[in-house]
Amino acid sequence: MIARPEQLLVALIGEAAIGYPTALFGAIGHPVTWIGGAIAALERGWNRGSAPRRRAMGVALIIVVAGGAAAAGLLVERIAGDHAIGITAIIVLATTGLAQRSLDDHVRAVARPLRRGDLVAARAAVAHIVGRDTATLDQRGVALAATESLAESFCDGVVAPAFWFLVAGLPGLFACKAINTADSLIGHRDDRYRWFGWAAARLDDMVNWVPARLAGLGIAIAGGGGFAVMWRDARHHASPNGGWPEAAMAGAIGRRLGGPVSYDGAPAPRAWLGDGPPPDAADLDRALAIYRRACLLHWLSVGAIAWLR
Repeated sequence: MIARPEQLLVALIGEAAIGYPTALFGAIGHPVTWIGGAIAALERGWNRGSAPRRRAMGVALIIVVAGGAAAAGLLVERIAGDHAIGITAIIVLATTGLAQRSLDDHVRAVARPLRRGDLVAARAAVAHIVGRDTATLDQRGVALAATESLAESFCDGVVAPAFWFLVAGLPGLFACKAINTADSLIGHRDDRYRWFGWAAARLDDMVNWVPARLAGLGIAIAGGGGFAVMWRDARHHASPNGGWPEAAMAGAIGRRLGGPVSYDGAPAPRAWLGDGPPPDAADLDRALAIYRRACLLHWLSVGAIAWLR
């Protein structure tokens, strides 16, 4: 039987090379969109009543969604067994939980118009990957938003699912993606989700604790620097995890990330990470190059684990 590290390495390389086919997405969507649809449906029916009830129902949602995802992964592994076709199926399904290619595609879609000075197109592209208001962002504001998303998503979309696949196979990867998706959709502190999304946010913090630090380390190594800034500034981030890859990227490119933003017109103060001015179009290109090297470093690390086994 091919061990998990070997399966993961093939999945990482395959996903980076091919990604998730556009035609397949158009026909059946993506597993993450299926999870998102289930979360949205449950939220509409369960997110009501008193604060204690909302919190309890939010816990129930996480149990149902993450538990269901893990059970699906376990079922696939049981059916797959040790046969070549089954192992291939596991590898193919594992690629759906990774986002190296799609993250690179989305950030390049921001970098291209930004490089040629088309701020309108760059704003439209960055709006697909960040939740903040983008209509009034200048060039540096767009580059900053894309760079932050690139760094944080390296953890959420690459390192974390890979880590949990190594730990617990497809059940671990699927549960990780379900928890991350739930946090993205309901793990907010506004009036609607403060209580209902509490469990999703806390569990996502737990699931990403180790991967975030590994992601920060990978970015700093790939960027040839950033360790000092990461160690100094990561704790200033509102998230216990998001600051590690973001501060590492800030240090690696020698620019400042973070700072105040707005969501739906409401100002949101944030700490600054790093030193110097915010990034520009050229810095976003540098961040993309660091991200690609960090992905390669990730492959080498998984390959080393496979070899040592």
